[in-house]
Amino acid sequence: MARVGLTPERLARAGAELADEIGFAEVTVSELARRFDVKVASLYSHVRNSQDLKTRIALLALEELADRGTAALAGRAGKDALAALGNVYRDYARVHPGRYAAAQLRLDPEAAAASAGGRHARMTRAILRGYDLTEPDQTHAVRLLGSVFHGYVSLETAGGFSHSAPDSQESWDRILDALDALLRNWPAPPPR
Repeated sequence: MARVGLTPERLARAGAELADEIGFAEVTVSELARRFDVKVASLYSHVRNSQDLKTRIALLALEELADRGTAALAGRAGKDALAALGNVYRDYARVHPGRYAAAQLRLDPEAAAASAGGRHARMTRAILRGYDLTEPDQTHAVRLLGSVFHGYVSLETAGGFSHSAPDSQESWDRILDALDALLRNWPAPPPR
């Protein structure tokens, strides 16, 4: 018997919670139906399939991350802003590992355009204005920061730094210092 009150939004939120518990890759419509104690078919009036569910979870995660980033950046500039945004991603991945993984889902162009992904890029570009970078260096720096933040967070959450000294927090702080120094001293483009 189907439960009253199921909506695509409620299923996405429940799917996000499930992703944090069992891993984003393991989330399926069938698994979610078990969570609500309903038949799988009753969920198909709200989500098309597991890919649709995963896309909805990804959109939710991107929105949550963008909201946290916006709040963390308010009133900050330079290294303060850089560290604040990096810490948002790192903290989110620690608290919501499944949602963080969902935020990395490759979206189709239409879903990507409607997502909070653009807000993430704008937040990063806002930080970079404090470093006086112009195009195309600003785009290179956006890609660098995304790569460093995601790479570090992915390795750390997988346990890659848990078996050696120094402490992961010390490395993170040094990386933020190094990024700040690099952005303040961005290399000139190579001669053509």
